Amino acid sequence: MTGKSPPAAVGWHSYLNRRTLICVFLGFSSGLPLFILLSLMQAWLAKSGLNIKTLGLFALVMFPYTWKFLWSPLMDRYSFGSLGRRRSWMAFTQTALFFGIGAMGMLDPLTQLPAIAAGAVLVAFLSASQDIVIDAYRREILPDNEQGLGSAVYVNAYKVAGMVPGALSLILADLMAWQPVFWITAAFMLPGLVCTLLIQEPVVYGTPPKNLREAVLLPFREFIHRDGWRGALWILGFIFLYKLGDSMATALATKFYLDLGFSMTQIGAVAKTTGFWASIGGGIIGGVWMVQLGINRGLWVFGVAQAVAILGFAWLAQAGANVIVLAAVIGFEAFGVGLGTAAFVAYIAKTTDPRYTATQFALFTSLAAVPRTFINASVGFIVNETGWLLFFILCFVLALPGMLMLPRVAPWNGDQPNQP
Repeated sequence: MTGKSPPAAVGWHSYLNRRTLICVFLGFSSGLPLFILLSLMQAWLAKSGLNIKTLGLFALVMFPYTWKFLWSPLMDRYSFGSLGRRRSWMAFTQTALFFGIGAMGMLDPLTQLPAIAAGAVLVAFLSASQDIVIDAYRREILPDNEQGLGSAVYVNAYKVAGMVPGALSLILADLMAWQPVFWITAAFMLPGLVCTLLIQEPVVYGTPPKNLREAVLLPFREFIHRDGWRGALWILGFIFLYKLGDSMATALATKFYLDLGFSMTQIGAVAKTTGFWASIGGGIIGGVWMVQLGINRGLWVFGVAQAVAILGFAWLAQAGANVIVLAAVIGFEAFGVGLGTAAFVAYIAKTTDPRYTATQFALFTSLAAVPRTFINASVGFIVNETGWLLFFILCFVLALPGMLMLPRVAPWNGDQPNQP
């Protein structure tokens, strides 16, 4: 039961509270492992001599993100230790990620590529598991009228985490060996672990599943019965398509920048730091804006911004190794796509029944991760045939079907904005 948000009686600044701060730390912890796989590992393997087709196929190591709904009922049903149902799983995955990320960098890409692939799959599995419980925790601590702003803060902290493997780590890689770079990067998991140990367990909505059978069946039964099979398929189709274009456009972004002639230091110091400040600005502006717009209208407005941002990569492909254009393109991508992602995550949270948070949230986000894993695996082959310019135009076209579904799944006047 998602319910309707009560009208806000006070201004947007009242939402900047302890729950918002928790979203910052958990968003950063959730985003870091993914961007290590997308940025740091990509640069590491590219510098070792892997060709673009093999790099593209490495997207397949992230398949746990698309199948996490299979083990999410375990996290709805079971807990261990004294931290409680949500915090125990968060602490376990965050600790394991610290050691898994650091250990992966101790391998040699020239002689141990299968072991690196296995290590990357393990990191992806732990990261996906962490996402399951963090998504559930965030949905449970935020009231409905804070889901929009909370999602904006979370998503932008998530993207800011990409500045570590995409900026700091690349700069360090020009100064030292890869092994210490991976351990330094892994250490950024520790603030999230400290946050997990300090926060409290969320209030339990309704009765938690009594056994594993209930944990598996009831979330799916509720979702199907809510609006019938047709309504469920519309929602699932929209979740699959809304982020398809920009997900493909950024799949091999690091390789794209290297092909244009930028050094790793330039990518780290110029492109990624520009993205950092744009993400911060997007988080502040987007969060406040979504409080007034509402989630549905946010999907429309921010969806246009994330689609237009894809065309910026086409512009960069024509401009070549121009640092100013690079900074502008990456800045707008971080701003526009960050806004679209914030509205998208808020929509998923609103669509989730609080009684079955972990399982339903995992189902929706697993579907959203399908393009990033399986479709993105073909990106290297597509770029090899089309070149970068035509590839980015194709990505823009693929961003349109999800937007065309908005009148059905998120009508402009379909929710009540939270007015200050």
